[in-house]
Amino acid sequence: MLKLFKLLGNKRLFILLMGLILFIAVMGFTLGPRTSLSWPEKFVKDTVGFVQYVFYKPASYIAGLFEDIANLRALQEENEQLKIALAHYTRDKATYNWIAQENERLYKKLKFTEEQARLYDYTWKIAQVISVNDDPVNSTIVLNIGAREGVKEGMAVTSETGLVGVISHVSNLTSTVRLATSMDAKDPNSNGIAVTAQGKENDVFGMVETYDKEKGMFLMTRIDDGTPLVKDDLIVSSGVGGAFPRGMIIGTVEEIQVGEYGLTYTATVKPAASFTDWKELFVVFTPEVPEMPEVPEGEGK
Repeated sequence: MLKLFKLLGNKRLFILLMGLILFIAVMGFTLGPRTSLSWPEKFVKDTVGFVQYVFYKPASYIAGLFEDIANLRALQEENEQLKIALAHYTRDKATYNWIAQENERLYKKLKFTEEQARLYDYTWKIAQVISVNDDPVNSTIVLNIGAREGVKEGMAVTSETGLVGVISHVSNLTSTVRLATSMDAKDPNSNGIAVTAQGKENDVFGMVETYDKEKGMFLMTRIDDGTPLVKDDLIVSSGVGGAFPRGMIIGTVEEIQVGEYGLTYTATVKPAASFTDWKELFVVFTPEVPEMPEVPEGEGK
């Protein structure tokens, strides 16, 4: 029995010594200079790397999900800001286009009045059109200036392209314009226009008293035989009679026919004014003619 215990004790001591020797050998191997990892180190590193990969992937997905949600909110806010900016841009662009068109239109009208002022000693006052009456029997428009600005009945009204009509009624703040398209020689209240052809003022004379609604043309009558009037001549008011100032553009000659009894000619004149879509028009103020003082009876004889 005693021998058995001694044998077992020697085996334990032997195993302990062999383990110590192996441990020292491993330490010497790992601490010494080497270029590659040992298989235990490789095993440990691979095991740690795999465990890290297993835990890191889900964690990275979750972190990325929260980051994407935060980015999505920021993107939504940015999108809303861009929509607001786009709405402001659209509004500002529409406002700019409207102002640009209005400036261009008013510039043309200013240029027109300056040219007319150089030609004739008239005053041109611009007025806004505030209403339109499309009654075919009595076509009228209403302007936003009246007696307060010196407007009187009988004054001519024109656009930058041609004669529009004549002032028929005046209130303190507004005035009514009877359109030239209402002219009818059979109507005693209709004002005829004494006209001539531009550049042929000494050779051409006629009257525009009627507007043909079916053809959309003015009728120029009382044209003398032998008058050098031809197609495309520009017809303007002559100023004779004083009802309409000199130089108001009426339109262009389209056709010339023999008039009644073959003694005179009649011409159809295409209106220069469009008679649609007015925004501003001009009231023409002619110089006032001073009235002659009355001479008492018995004087001057």
